[in-house]
Amino acid sequence: MSDAAIVCSNLSFHWPDDTPVFEELSFTTGSGRTGLVAPNGTGKSTLLKLIAGELRPTTGSVAVGGTLGYLPQSLPPAGGLTVAEVLGVAAVIRALDAVESGDVSEEHFTAIGDDWDIEERTRAQLDRLGLADLTLDRTLDTLSGGQVVSLGLAAQLLKQPAVLLLDEPTNNLDLDARRRLYDVLADWNGCLLLVSHDRALLDRMERIAALDRGELRLYGGDFTAYEEAVRAEQEVAEKNVRNAEQELKREKREMQQARERAERRANNAARNLKSAGLPRIFAGNMKRGAQESAGRAGRLHASRVGEARTRLDEAERALREEQRIVLDLPDTGVPAGRTVFLGEQLQVRYGGRAQFSGTGVDLTVRGPERIALTGPNGAGKTTLLRVINGDLALDSGQIKRADGRIAYLSQRLDLLDPDRTVAENFAAFAPHRAEAERMTLLARFLFRGARAHLPVAVLSGGERLRATLACVLCAEPAPQLLLLDEPTNNLDLVSAEQLESALGSYQGAFVVVSHDERFLDGIGVHRWLRLADGGLTETGAPGV
Repeated sequence: MSDAAIVCSNLSFHWPDDTPVFEELSFTTGSGRTGLVAPNGTGKSTLLKLIAGELRPTTGSVAVGGTLGYLPQSLPPAGGLTVAEVLGVAAVIRALDAVESGDVSEEHFTAIGDDWDIEERTRAQLDRLGLADLTLDRTLDTLSGGQVVSLGLAAQLLKQPAVLLLDEPTNNLDLDARRRLYDVLADWNGCLLLVSHDRALLDRMERIAALDRGELRLYGGDFTAYEEAVRAEQEVAEKNVRNAEQELKREKREMQQARERAERRANNAARNLKSAGLPRIFAGNMKRGAQESAGRAGRLHASRVGEARTRLDEAERALREEQRIVLDLPDTGVPAGRTVFLGEQLQVRYGGRAQFSGTGVDLTVRGPERIALTGPNGAGKTTLLRVINGDLALDSGQIKRADGRIAYLSQRLDLLDPDRTVAENFAAFAPHRAEAERMTLLARFLFRGARAHLPVAVLSGGERLRATLACVLCAEPAPQLLLLDEPTNNLDLVSAEQLESALGSYQGAFVVVSHDERFLDGIGVHRWLRLADGGLTETGAPGV
């Protein structure tokens, strides 16, 4: 293939225990930016690994046209490596230094190849991604998670690949780093395939590849256009289901009516034959004929019912299950203006170093405020949430918590007992609710039937978030201040929308740390705080 492209032909992949992930998956994507979307657990990351050659398909083939760059979702631990080593330029730079020092050995020229400008290109790439202050000899264990992700992207871009695979590239990136990534990818002119739950990034794609029930469908346009197309498809699917249901009812009704008519005819014929006094053999022949006629009519109607049921099944398969959370949470309400948290001159020290500047930070939260806490990676946002929740001892400062009704959802979502079921955890948080009421509430969080009795340990990330929200929001007493730390990290788009739905029903105050602007806009944030350089300042919404 001369052009940059990805071609998957009849691709199947099974895990070692023979669990299938894909069966006979075929698609082609060429130059341009493509966003790959699907619920958690459907194989998005697995598909990228297959394309990158990190996994081998069970059957079928993958072909990549041109040089490949791949940034996985979880970068391997490499704390002792230098920036130059991660970027893959250390050997070339050593050779350049040797040549500049007068060593003209052939091995140095071989190592350099055509990369005489590698230092300039490296610095330019780091600058574009906001890493201008990094020296090439700095080690990874001194970098924040967001800097490591940006450095990994820089390493791939320096390869000048024709095909670039990115798996959740905005995870751990602050808002400034995300915007720089958006700008870099906007100028990309090769073949880009990325997995992301970042809707702002997906709205910068030229097409969306939707992986659903083992099939991949391509939609032209960005993510917003994809959502509109799916809504239109769903409207058609819902109409088809209604029509198919009506058709099935009509065919069943006609079959029943035909059966009743046949029975009446048979009864009437029997009475008439008896009255007419016809010979027994003749009467038997007429009876068998009537039964055969009724049987043919019955089989015809049964066939029509079967066809109608098949059409209904097909229509229902095209209909996506509604996964929206709709709640009523009056117990979480907080009167307007009531102070639920007051902190003055808050200061915490790690290793003798103050986390916040000066005498510390001041923070007041009143009900029912919706506060977004933003700031660069490493600024101390998680530390501040833990201080509010009382997990960290203060070095100095004063705190007042109204009623102590505070709930904290950490990035690890470790609030629930992993060995107990969802229903058992829920009962521990709301012991005075009747069991029937608890099961009804769990159903509203989409834990219905057997799903409510699964151990928390086996839940996906999105399911664990829903279970945690159910326990926290319906707890006795209900929280009046909710603290959330990067709640959309690693969530698929459906799970992120479910979180938005739940928070839309919450009537208390919350403080949320997130770099996801679309998510923050969706949950109705009306107060923005920025933690940077050790200080906490009130700001407007990003871009305002």
